[in-house]
Amino acid sequence: MKLFEPNTKDKTIAHTYNAESIEVLKGLDPVKRRPGMYTDTSSPDHLAFEVIDNSVDEAIAGYATRIDVVLKKDQSVIVSDNGRGMPVDIHPEEKVSGVELIMSKLHAGAKFSNKDYSYSGGLHGVGVSVVNALSSRLKILIKRNGQEYGIGFKNGIKTEDLTIVKKLNSKETGTSLQFFPDFSYFDKPLFSKTALKTALKSKAILCKGLVTTFYDEDSGEKDTWKYDQGLDDYLNENLNGEKCIFSRTFAGEIHGDDIKLNWAVNWTMESGPNPEESYVNLIPTLLGGTHVNGFRSGLLESVREFCKFRNLLPKGLYLAPEDIWDKIGYILSVKLSDAQFSGQTKERLSSRHCANLVNIQVRDTFSLWLNQNIEEGEKLAAFAIENAKNRVQKAKKVTKKRASNGTILPAKLSDCTSIDQARRELFFVEGDSAGGSAKQARDRRFQAIMPLRGKILNTWDLESSAIIESRGIRDISRVLGVIPGSDDISKLRYNRICVLADADSDGLHIATLMCALFLKHFPEIVKKGHVYIAMPPLYRIDVGKEVFYALDDAEKTTITKKINRRKKHGKINVQRFKGLGEMNPAQLKETTISPDSRRLVQLSVENESEESLKQVYDIMDMLLGKKRAKDRKTWIESNGNIKEIE
Repeated sequence: MKLFEPNTKDKTIAHTYNAESIEVLKGLDPVKRRPGMYTDTSSPDHLAFEVIDNSVDEAIAGYATRIDVVLKKDQSVIVSDNGRGMPVDIHPEEKVSGVELIMSKLHAGAKFSNKDYSYSGGLHGVGVSVVNALSSRLKILIKRNGQEYGIGFKNGIKTEDLTIVKKLNSKETGTSLQFFPDFSYFDKPLFSKTALKTALKSKAILCKGLVTTFYDEDSGEKDTWKYDQGLDDYLNENLNGEKCIFSRTFAGEIHGDDIKLNWAVNWTMESGPNPEESYVNLIPTLLGGTHVNGFRSGLLESVREFCKFRNLLPKGLYLAPEDIWDKIGYILSVKLSDAQFSGQTKERLSSRHCANLVNIQVRDTFSLWLNQNIEEGEKLAAFAIENAKNRVQKAKKVTKKRASNGTILPAKLSDCTSIDQARRELFFVEGDSAGGSAKQARDRRFQAIMPLRGKILNTWDLESSAIIESRGIRDISRVLGVIPGSDDISKLRYNRICVLADADSDGLHIATLMCALFLKHFPEIVKKGHVYIAMPPLYRIDVGKEVFYALDDAEKTTITKKINRRKKHGKINVQRFKGLGEMNPAQLKETTISPDSRRLVQLSVENESEESLKQVYDIMDMLLGKKRAKDRKTWIESNGNIKEIE
C-alpha cells in the first residue's frame, strides 16, 4: 500500500482554502447534513423513541399517566400523552412560541436544569428537533389552557403558524405529535413494530401505574400495558420458569438525593438467553455503562464479603466479576439527575459518579440480604467459586501451551498475578512518581504498571529494526511480548494496554509518541483493539462533601454551572492537577484506573480502509515526520489559535 505517494497535481486557485471555504450551518441544517451524529440511521425507530421519551419525562415528573402510539398505514407515527402539553407562550428572548423553539432549534429545552424535570432522558435539547429535521411533515396538537393549539412543519421548516384549533370544555391537557419520516435518511424505510412494542412495554414496567398503548392501523392490532407490580415480577416472567439459584428474586428499591434505584436479579442453573436489561431515566442503555459497572461490582463485593465471613473461599482463589456475571438475569433501573450519555442515541451511561452511588447501595443491601438468607447465599457462593475454579483451570491450560522464550522483563515493571490473558491490563505511566501512585491504586491481581522515564523516542521515521536499539523501546517490546514490526501477536502478554500520561501538553505529546509507536510498529495490536488512552482529569471540584472531576476547562465550566443550578450549599473549590504524581492513589484509582469509573479512549482507525489509513498516516507524518517541519509550522500557524468554546 502506497501511503505517502506524492501529490503531483497542480494546486489551482479553485482549491484555495480561505474564509469563503468556511460553512456555518444554522437551525436544523447540522442534523440534515450529518444525521448519523444525532440519531441511529439504520431505521426510523429512534425518531419514535425520542418522541416517546419526551412523553415519558412527563410521566416521571408526575404529570402524565398515559402514552398512546399509533402506527399509521402511511408509516407515519402519532405519539400522544396527557401531560402538561408543550408550552405555547412566547419565549421572552427568542420571541417565538415555546413549541416552535423546541422544534426548530438544537439545544433548546427545559431539561438542562432540574427546575421542571428532576429526572429526564432528554439532556441535550436536540431529540425532538432531530425528529422534525428528519421528517418530511410533522404536525403537533397541544391541549393547554382550555384550548387546543396546532402547528405544522415540513422538512424542519414551519409551514403552519401556531393557532387555536378549538376550545375545550374540560381542563384536559396533553400533546399529540404526528411525524412522517423522510426515509431517504434511513437504511430501512419501515418501523419495527417489535421495537416499538418492546419500548412501550418497558416504559410501563419501569413507571408504575403508567398506561402505554400501541395501535397498528394496518392490522388493527392493539396492545395495552400497565404494570402495578415490581421489577421482580417482570424478571420472573422473562425467566420463563427456568430453575434458579434463588427461590425468590433479590429485588430492591432505594431513593437518594440525586438517584433513585430499582433492581431485580437472579441466577439460572442452565445457560440461556436471560434478560440483562438496564435503564437510565426509563431509557434503555443497551451497551450498559457506569450504572451497570457499579451494579456488578456491588454484587461481587457482597459475595466476596459473604465468602470471607463464612470461610467458603479456597486458599489462593479469587472471585472475578465474570464469576458472578455468568447465567445472570437482571433488570436495573436508575433515575439520575444530570445523567451523561455517550452520544445522542444514549445507549451507554457515562456519568462517572453513578458507579460509586449504585455500588454502595447495592453492596450494602445485598450483603444484608445474603446474611439473612444464608442457604441462598451459600448456593450463590458455591456457583461463583465453581466458576472461578474453571476460569483458573482454563487459564492454566492456555499458559502451558505457550512456550517460554526466557525473556527477562524490565525491573521497573510491576506485573500482575493473573495468568488469564483476557483479564490482564498494562498501564504505561508517565514518570516514576505517578508510577508509584499507580502501583498503589491498581488491582495487582490483573493490572500491571510500567513507568516511562520522560518522552520516548520519536519512532515515526525509523524502521522497526532500528528502534529496538533504544533501551526504552526495547523494554516496551519485552513487556508486551511482541517484536516491533511483527504481525505475530500470539505472545501478547496483556489484553488491554493503556497509555496513562498527564492531562497537560507534555502528557499529550507523550501519548502522541506512544500512539505513533503502536500505529507504525505494532499495527496488529491496534487492529485487534488492544490499545487505549486513559483520560485523567485536569481539575478536582469540591463543594461541601461532594467531589467532582473535570477532564478539561469545558467540563469544569459545565460542572460548576450544574452545581450552581442545584444550589448546593458550600463554597466551590477548584484544584488544578499539575500532573498524575499530584494525585493520591485513591484519586488515581477512582478517576483513571478502576474499570468501574475510569475513562478510556480506544486507539483505532475508522473502518480500516486504505483511504482512512492514508489519512491517519498523513496526519501523523505531518505531526511527527522530521522532513515535514515546514508543513508542521504552517499547520500550527493556521490552527494554533483554535480554542474550544461553549
